[in-house]
Amino acid sequence: MKIELYKLDRQLKNFLLIFVLVMTTGVGTGLVFLYTTTGMSSSGTVTRYNGSQASESEDEFEIPEHYPKPISELLITTHNHIISMSLIFLAIGMIFYFNTVVSGFWKGFLLFEPMISVVLTFGSIWGMRFLHPSFVYVTMISGILMYTSYFVVVGILIYELRFKK
Repeated sequence: MKIELYKLDRQLKNFLLIFVLVMTTGVGTGLVFLYTTTGMSSSGTVTRYNGSQASESEDEFEIPEHYPKPISELLITTHNHIISMSLIFLAIGMIFYFNTVVSGFWKGFLLFEPMISVVLTFGSIWGMRFLHPSFVYVTMISGILMYTSYFVVVGILIYELRFKK
């Protein structure tokens, strides 16, 4: 028996739709947090992880606004995000697998890409912090791919669970 989302019982479709919307609320809240802490800019992201550097014209006793993230904080951020986001993409991906709107290459891409981007996004903050600030571009590109994939999948799921007949 082949499972197709749009053919599921109405109550199950509504339950899945609510789950997807609640999950998206959580993901959206994370994006708001990201905006408030980094301004969604490369310089804001580097400052968040590497700290703010006091300029030569400032008093030597000036306290920096942002300190470099310690290893313990990077570990907890990486740990929490890789575990939680992989579970988010597992749950959403399991539902998406049964969609009938997208198949073939794009279905596979939208299933696997977010998992790869989770590792790249949260791995590259280590590179940004300890190797070179230009790792911020890996962080930003992989983050954009991850969130774009998420919202494309959610859009397809909403369409299939709510509107497709």
